[in-house]
Amino acid sequence: MLEATESAGMAPTGEFTQLNSYENRVFDIRLEPEGTAAEKKAEASKDEPRDHQSDRVIAKFYRPGRWTKECILEEHRFLASLQAEGLHVAAPLMQNNKSTLSTHQGIHVAFFPKVLGRMPQELTLKDMEQVGRQLAILHNVGAKIRFQQRPILGETPHDPWSNLDFLIPWIAPEMRKRYIDAAEELFSALQQTIDFESFQAIHGDCHRGNILYRDQIGQDGIFFFVDFDDCMQGPVVQDFWMLFSSAEFKEEQDSLMKGYESLRRFPHEQWKWIPLLRGLRIINYAAWIARRWSDPSFPRLFPLFKEYNYWAEEVEALEKIIWSFS
Repeated sequence: MLEATESAGMAPTGEFTQLNSYENRVFDIRLEPEGTAAEKKAEASKDEPRDHQSDRVIAKFYRPGRWTKECILEEHRFLASLQAEGLHVAAPLMQNNKSTLSTHQGIHVAFFPKVLGRMPQELTLKDMEQVGRQLAILHNVGAKIRFQQRPILGETPHDPWSNLDFLIPWIAPEMRKRYIDAAEELFSALQQTIDFESFQAIHGDCHRGNILYRDQIGQDGIFFFVDFDDCMQGPVVQDFWMLFSSAEFKEEQDSLMKGYESLRRFPHEQWKWIPLLRGLRIINYAAWIARRWSDPSFPRLFPLFKEYNYWAEEVEALEKIIWSFS
């Protein structure tokens, strides 16, 4: 990890912390005071407000075999476009190879500035309005591009049917038929309801854990969107429903819309897609765990995955979605 950091053109002190990340390996690395040209530039403009720490970087080592180089670089270009439009994101740093991505011992690696902020304990209605404005900027940029390499929700890298086929041996035998029946009904409803022509570039995994907040004295705080590892072509509502704190989200929805529609019209017909998108995520998440089971960390993180109770709860959740949508 330190060798990769040096090869990228930075001077690590040797102090680092591994951060929580299921999919990739992510490190918070301390740098020498004058380790990079970027740091020197930051040092020369100390009086300007900064969004990141100049003596630290975040290194992301991408899980081998998951994304191609071209797919990762498309994510990086999206981040650069968002940053150019004034959105607060952590865009990757340029490395010695004149790219934002390098390969070390067969593993793709990128470096990001360490954003100054914290995960908000809760989002007030005023916060939701500000997040809505930021999402509008994100989607305005996303509407101008079309990903060529990134996933398409419900189609790639694994379509729902292939995920279901992969899951069948993992499902508790007592729950298998009910799970398959519910999943097939869900997929049918998705095909009949979702307008795939409306898809555009989105964050894709926009939940509260992927938003950071930084206070500003005498001003509104700043919200940052982080972790675009799952950015994709999808419906804009996908970036909304995971932000809600409960199934009763009318007030939060109104606040998000107040901010969002100050900059961009929201396609309100997509609200009815939320239960189906939630069901799709349940199945995709289970398939993701199963596909990663050979990683020693996954059996420790999901010890109940092969138990009856896990699948009973999954079946109940899927059936409730189907019943509510019928």
